[in-house]
Amino acid sequence: MNEIDSKKPIRDHEVIVTEVPTVSEPTTERDEDQDGDFCEGGARAWLAVLGGFLGTFASLGYSHAFGVYQDLYTRSGTASASRISWIGSTQTFLTISLGLPTGKLFDMGYCRATTIFGSVLLVLSIFMSSLADPKKYYQLFLSQGLGIGIGSGFLFCPSMAIQSHYFKKRRPMAMGIAISGSAIGGVVYPIMLNQLFRSIGYAQAVRASAYLTLGIVIAANIFMIPRTPKTKPDDRASLLAILADPPFTVFILGGFLVQCAYLLPLFYLQLYAVLHNVDKSTAFYSLALLNGVSTVGRILFNILGQRVGLLNTFIPVSICTGALIYLMLGATTIPGTVAMAIVYGIFEGAFGSVIVPTAASMAQHPGEIGIRMGLNFGLVSIGNLVGPPIAGKLLGPSPYEWTKMITFGSTVAIAGGLILIVSRYLLVQRRNTWKV
Repeated sequence: MNEIDSKKPIRDHEVIVTEVPTVSEPTTERDEDQDGDFCEGGARAWLAVLGGFLGTFASLGYSHAFGVYQDLYTRSGTASASRISWIGSTQTFLTISLGLPTGKLFDMGYCRATTIFGSVLLVLSIFMSSLADPKKYYQLFLSQGLGIGIGSGFLFCPSMAIQSHYFKKRRPMAMGIAISGSAIGGVVYPIMLNQLFRSIGYAQAVRASAYLTLGIVIAANIFMIPRTPKTKPDDRASLLAILADPPFTVFILGGFLVQCAYLLPLFYLQLYAVLHNVDKSTAFYSLALLNGVSTVGRILFNILGQRVGLLNTFIPVSICTGALIYLMLGATTIPGTVAMAIVYGIFEGAFGSVIVPTAASMAQHPGEIGIRMGLNFGLVSIGNLVGPPIAGKLLGPSPYEWTKMITFGSTVAIAGGLILIVSRYLLVQRRNTWKV
């Protein structure tokens, strides 16, 4: 008889094998998509990269052209070099620091609304700055420092973060291409403004740059098509939890110190060359050259970081950026100015580019990428706000104390690069791998 009598006792040595149906454990959406849902390419993805490129062209690219305004306002007697630098540092600070709220808005699905608002405010503020009196400081600060800064800030972070919707393995390269738009903008705007200031005057020149920006941001908003990946932000992506993460906290501190200094050549190189009797054409093109070659650093070092580790790449780039600020002392001749622009431009571009995917790579799950990037933008950019004015104060009135200012910038940036080594050590301990 094949049936088992349920009432019959089972001895210890008897084993009954029955087929137990396999029951799959319920899989949550978070488990399924721990790495998110990435297409790693395709027409829509690369159009988003192009849109991000144009977005950074118009936002951070315009901020990188402030050296032209710094030179113009300083030599025309608008205010002291330190006061004028507050305009540019506030503009750059807001461009980057507003990544804190816009990164959260991005994670919540408001990418489109954020970029449209930023685009409208950016263009409107440039038009308003063309109506400002170059001799009246408060008008320049309101239109350029606050208006352009806020508009750029709402456009910049989504232009970078949207790459995280489409790429994971190739995210550093995609972000590197996107942020290289700021380098190209930093070439086009200085050349355009320098030439037009001399030919058609201040107001018309600024207005022309506003029309160019209008066309650029329209195209950027068309190409940046947001895509919602399956991984959603959750309560783990809280500000306090992320700020309590030791590797990330130390990373923010090191990045802050480097950011205090790395804008100094962008603000002061043209003025330094002009005051040291370098050929005016070379001096006027020095900023465009610096921003142009930074494209090489923005793309090349992101690709390198993808291979050997982003933080492994970011640390030497940060230290070299600080050390190369000393080269500014040699920009008293045409060869010296060109050499400074080229060499520093490569590493400045690498620093400004690699810091973004490095911050994103520290995310412990995809749902906090946007907020990690936002915190990075918001906190390290305080260095952009305070660094140039401190340098301008050290520079003093004419005759300027250039050695004191340049030594300050280089020392602070090198110290920031060395602090990043601690962040790497903590991250290696967590992940148990050297490639971080």
